[in-house]
Amino acid sequence: MLQPNFVKENREKVLKGLAVRNFKDTHFVDAIIDLDQKRKDLQSETDKIQASINQSSKEIGALFQQGKKEEAEGKRSAVTAWKTKIKALQEEAEEVKAKLEEALLSVPNVPHPSVPAGNTDEDNEVFKAWEGELPKLHEGHLPHWELAEKYGIFDLKLGVKLTGAGFPVYKGKGAKLQRALINFFLDEAEKGGYQEFIPPHMVNEDSARGTGQLPDKEGQMYHVTVDDLYLIPTAEVPITNIYRDVILDEKDFPILMTGYTPCFRREAGSYGAHVRGLNRVHQFDKVEIVRLEHPDNSYAALDKMLEHIGGLLDKLGLPYRILRLCGGDLGFTSALTFDFEVYSCSQERWLEVSSASNFETFQSNRLKLRYRDVDNKKHLAHTLNGSALALPRILASIMENYQTPDGIVVPEVLRSYTGFDIIN
Repeated sequence: MLQPNFVKENREKVLKGLAVRNFKDTHFVDAIIDLDQKRKDLQSETDKIQASINQSSKEIGALFQQGKKEEAEGKRSAVTAWKTKIKALQEEAEEVKAKLEEALLSVPNVPHPSVPAGNTDEDNEVFKAWEGELPKLHEGHLPHWELAEKYGIFDLKLGVKLTGAGFPVYKGKGAKLQRALINFFLDEAEKGGYQEFIPPHMVNEDSARGTGQLPDKEGQMYHVTVDDLYLIPTAEVPITNIYRDVILDEKDFPILMTGYTPCFRREAGSYGAHVRGLNRVHQFDKVEIVRLEHPDNSYAALDKMLEHIGGLLDKLGLPYRILRLCGGDLGFTSALTFDFEVYSCSQERWLEVSSASNFETFQSNRLKLRYRDVDNKKHLAHTLNGSALALPRILASIMENYQTPDGIVVPEVLRSYTGFDIIN
């Protein structure tokens, strides 16, 4: 979340950024400024009264020693009244803090100046276009959900039987190809300097709040109500929270982490032909990369993340483009996000397979993730994350773009992982 001082000192910048996002509830900005000032005023008044109490307490003892009992009792009565006043001020301050936090949690991150204005994904800017030729498929080519049935790669109907819609079951060579992709992505992340973690697949409320899933995406998360835990929508949540309430040193940067997890998303309200097959599911596998960076280096780090993700798609031989998301399509916590889209030749459309984002201090403020500079002063770190990669649409794209009349050819880079070069 934003820092109150930042909002106060950059009010016009914040309002301008929120306008790029089409965020209409701008009254929260002034509410933050007013509530923070009220909090400071209450603290100042409390401190003054406490100072008077401390001074009077010293004087009371001296007055008793001097035999001035009546004067001492008068001061004691005043101290009692002041303590009652402090208690009332503290109660009022807690109410103000709660309202301030509620207002802060309601305001999204301020977009980076390069974020284009716009309302929907149609307003996203093509940052890097695909310049090569698109794969040419044979006559009678099929979409991936029909290929899956033909070659026994995954089974959506079985998933419905076991769980419900949106929970595919991968089978045989399809399961091996899925595992091959996970291992390939993890190995490439390790080569890129990322340390691997296997985090829990459920998190507590503090973790979900720390990375911004709560309260913004509460309706999209699966909630285990008995234990008050949340199934993770991405490995970003537990991996980033490893450093919640941690103070780093400048020399610790950069911190690079990666992890494979299943991801769970309710995706409420997602219907239609565009979400058929693996295009949108409730459970899917993903390898995530996370970076903690010094604020001076975070945008250079984001460029490196784009290179890493693009390198994976190059090695898989999949045509892709990169979009810079407009304000209206930008995630609540992000300052700048780039989406990677792979072209599906069977569906004749681009499919999102990755997002890479810089959150600047928005997450670290919630996480209380700080670092000490050379003067021992504390500052908030910058956090970044990206999908490297999300598997469902990658698998779908491989199935569709690599299909031949004889079967689905396995990309060469994966064959050492699968042990076979075609699915037929």
